Amino acid sequence: MTSRPISRRRLMQGMGGLAAVSAISSPFVARAQAKGRVVVGTWGGDYARLLNKNIEQPFLIPAGWEVIQDQAGDPERRAKMAAERRLPRGTTDLQGLSAVNMYQVFEQGLTQEVDYSRLKNGPNLLESMKYPHGVGHIYSGMVAVYNPDKVDAPKSYADVFDGKWSDRLGLIDIQYQYTLVAAALAAGGSTTNLAPGQQRLIDVRKAGARIYPTNEAFAQGLATSEIDIGIMWKARTVQWQNAGINVKSVAPSEGAIAYVSGFAIPKNAPNLDGAYAYLDAMLEAGAQENFAIDMGYNPTVTNANVAPDLNERIGFTPEERANLVNMDYGFMMENDVALKEWWDKDFKG
Repeated sequence: MTSRPISRRRLMQGMGGLAAVSAISSPFVARAQAKGRVVVGTWGGDYARLLNKNIEQPFLIPAGWEVIQDQAGDPERRAKMAAERRLPRGTTDLQGLSAVNMYQVFEQGLTQEVDYSRLKNGPNLLESMKYPHGVGHIYSGMVAVYNPDKVDAPKSYADVFDGKWSDRLGLIDIQYQYTLVAAALAAGGSTTNLAPGQQRLIDVRKAGARIYPTNEAFAQGLATSEIDIGIMWKARTVQWQNAGINVKSVAPSEGAIAYVSGFAIPKNAPNLDGAYAYLDAMLEAGAQENFAIDMGYNPTVTNANVAPDLNERIGFTPEERANLVNMDYGFMMENDVALKEWWDKDFKG
């Protein structure tokens, strides 16, 4: 493109026009600039991509927010929060965590209580998802997943954690907390008695069970028939089915472990307005509906409309909902460091 010199007359007209509208335009610019940047700690992969697609792009960026994702595993992000606790201003405004870990960081004094009066969409949030220490975003349950062409449908966690599968059984590194509890239930333990599950995990590992670093890597193992069975959130199996992976799921007879993913606000979050803007956008009915479509998770707001056929695929029967198993948040908080050490050194090592 060829630029043309600007005449003095055109320049003065432009300046006059700017002066004439300054009273109108300046407040808008100030508001847009005041919104600034919001930094969100999150896992990477599909979840991060869909946060951008369903929350950031349609609701926040058009409103003038600059959104930065700080992607890492939750143990690393929780460690970073702890390291920053003495700073007057931390590096993130929100942290995406499971309900277990939202409780943990709150009890450690790393996050602040949520002020639900600041959320216009707060009244639509399910009461069970209104934690004092965080806001529930989506929920599902940990189910048995399998390739129906290779494996008869399992009925329980015990059917999954069986050495007979050898290297056809896949486990996920970042799901260590839930895998430990699922294995404990399979072996007759409980959410606070994990020793039977630890032995069961050692046994299947010796038999050849594979360990994948992420949910996405596990899905790739299923897609290539490297593995045939494992455990995963029911929501993810729907997402994988949509992607053409031959996988089905079963709610285990021991009861599926409930999973809630949400967001907590660090005590030293530098931009509280940004944090609450993100939470409100997250609770928009459209954002929740699209997460149900794209990722297969159940909405946490009452005004989201999920098609009946989709709800049948992602939801649970009344009996299965009554049988959901909740993690013991206090137990996990007290034992997480030791459990992670056992997982990394004794199990994986």
